[in-house]
Amino acid sequence: MSQDQDNKGSTRREFIRNAALTATVSVAASQIAKSSVYSLAPAKVLGANDKIIIGHVGVGMQGTTHVRLLHDNATDGLKNNTDQVAVCDLYVRRRKEAAAILNINDSGIFADHRKLLENKDIDAVWVTTSDQWHADVALDAMEAGKHVYIEKPMCKTVEQAYKLYDTAKKTKRVVQVGVQGTSTPIYHNCADLIKNGQYGTRVMGQASYCRNSKEGEWNIYPIDPGTGPQATGDNYVDWNTFRRGTKPVEWVPDRFFRWRKWWDYGTGLVGDLLPHRLYPMMIALNIPQDDFQGFPTRVASCGGLYVQKYNAQGKVDRHVPDFVDVITDFEGGPSLMLMTTCINEEGWTDMVRMNKATLTLGGDTIMVKPERVWADQIDGTEVSSPSEDRIDVHERNFLDAIRGVVPEPNCNINLALRGQIILSLAVLSYRNNAEMNFDPKTRKYWPGSHINPATII
Repeated sequence: MSQDQDNKGSTRREFIRNAALTATVSVAASQIAKSSVYSLAPAKVLGANDKIIIGHVGVGMQGTTHVRLLHDNATDGLKNNTDQVAVCDLYVRRRKEAAAILNINDSGIFADHRKLLENKDIDAVWVTTSDQWHADVALDAMEAGKHVYIEKPMCKTVEQAYKLYDTAKKTKRVVQVGVQGTSTPIYHNCADLIKNGQYGTRVMGQASYCRNSKEGEWNIYPIDPGTGPQATGDNYVDWNTFRRGTKPVEWVPDRFFRWRKWWDYGTGLVGDLLPHRLYPMMIALNIPQDDFQGFPTRVASCGGLYVQKYNAQGKVDRHVPDFVDVITDFEGGPSLMLMTTCINEEGWTDMVRMNKATLTLGGDTIMVKPERVWADQIDGTEVSSPSEDRIDVHERNFLDAIRGVVPEPNCNINLALRGQIILSLAVLSYRNNAEMNFDPKTRKYWPGSHINPATII
């Protein structure tokens, strides 16, 4: 049996065997910290004028983007006022190149993130590893007294999402998930329009993130020749740590450099592209973030691997689909419809449907169009609102939250938890051909019942 067949089959069998499992996440602090080597470390109190000391774990393409942006903006008055003192990566060349950008000597270069976290001067850590390492690194960082900026997706599983949430609340660390769209004014302004109630009840939101390329999504990432666990010097990669006990054991460069294509390490389009629309639309829809509100009641995902099935050698090119759509229901409404693909770039228009009007987000404008039956009470209008999403603005929002300039970051742990539940359940729904139900009061999730066709009314 091929590795691909074995992975898919075992996942399906395990899911069915545990279908009654309604995964409950313990909130006991001892269990939350079980994987951490740190006792709870105190965090420095930083004022509006204080410099924030930063370390980076994972300095691939996106991690290096953060390194460069923070470096370029570090002397921008008191807006940033940061100092990047440490980098960590499993690939020697990457960590050396990032260190060179920052003029960091060997004492600030690490192969193990736990060693980096021993630096008590570091206030905040950027977690930009592959998906399967996000949770552990972020948990260790918070336990070590660090605030955390986590690239999307925040983690892979529902269980990890709650561990991160509980640890953030316990340690009182600031958490920002790297979805810069949540720092874009147009979505917040849309929420303000909804809050006044004049457009009625929320019915549905829709959005998409679409791409297309001849090479296939993520195949544009270069594979450095001569690298791997058997290489020496700058070419050495700690493959065993990266793969976390998954198969294949032997070095496969495609899986390291293009890890988003494989379920073992990533979450495909759902974790890479969908967060860019999910979280901003949750803001635009004014989804609540208090108590047990704002969680999905059910999530259903469809799609498939339609085009990017095989590489030039005729071998399976990826596990993850190249087209996915996700429908999410919130208790009492609304529904949220999202679509993402890497084989057709024509996307849907960002839109919020109310029962009295429809709000369309396009360019730098929110266009309000009354529903015909309410046109005598609702005026059509256009509201100007900036829509450019910028990583540096999102980073600054995180730094402002650490300093207390703003009460919390835009993609804070409350919003991040709710969105991650949707993303994690979407992956489970797709992989197991079943809608997923969720109860935030018990933290349990379970697959929808399979109906006998003979009983359908």
